[in-house]
Amino acid sequence: MKIVICGMSGFVGSALEKYFRGKGDEVHALSIRDCTDADIIASGVEGSDVLINLAGANILGRWTHEYKQLLRQSRWETTEKIVSGIKRCARPPRVFLNASAVGIYDSFHQHDEHSRHTADDFLADLVRGWESAAMKAQSEQTRVCLMRFGVVYGNGGGAMAKMLPPFRLGLGGKMGDGYQMISWIHLADLVRACEFLIEHPQIEGVVNFTALEPISNLAQTKAMSRILQRPAFFDLPAWLVKLIFGEGSCVMLDSKEVYPRRLQEAGFTFLYPTFDSAMEEIARARD
Repeated sequence: MKIVICGMSGFVGSALEKYFRGKGDEVHALSIRDCTDADIIASGVEGSDVLINLAGANILGRWTHEYKQLLRQSRWETTEKIVSGIKRCARPPRVFLNASAVGIYDSFHQHDEHSRHTADDFLADLVRGWESAAMKAQSEQTRVCLMRFGVVYGNGGGAMAKMLPPFRLGLGGKMGDGYQMISWIHLADLVRACEFLIEHPQIEGVVNFTALEPISNLAQTKAMSRILQRPAFFDLPAWLVKLIFGEGSCVMLDSKEVYPRRLQEAGFTFLYPTFDSAMEEIARARD
């Protein structure tokens, strides 16, 4: 199987490369630089079986006007160019997996893929535009799946790279009141879920990439404290998070309770369905 990945150098992309190469698949990178030219994209994905788009600037940051523009450009414009490249192919990829995010959902309801309760803020608008651009690749030749990622946990990068150091020093703590729900997924399950979508042609459109059990920030803090055997009393009040990140603080303070209904119904099994199981694996791997 020939797989092309845009954003292969990142945390998720490098894990996908390692996994699929280990299974004997042919894996190629499509650089972000290449994604500015539809003809280059077309030549890179021509005849491929799968195209995975992970392009997008880090959502965690202070959302200045300029940074918002970068977030839009790195998602909307890059995806639009990729879709243009796909449409120029005589033999386009049969599967197009496009990254997305649970940030599209509101903070007041439980959500699966059928939820109509979307948020009315910058992050939700960002995701809507991103998904709209990706779905234009859907055709008789190409099946499109929108992977709505929760927070991705694993070793070697992602959220844990920022969370673990203070917790290991005994400087961890909850954010805000700690009651906000976090929908997350272990990196190993994310990679396996990508393979699952490739192998199940009946699945298309939105798919939530989240573990079976969301967890509150407070419960997560207590679990990390217990598993790492470190105190966690250095709480970050909401006002301080907002002072540091401004509007972007919603990524850490807003509640997102999301469930992977479509993966479950299709028969996908999670290696790490609970945060405790994921955190124990992460802690062991780093010891």
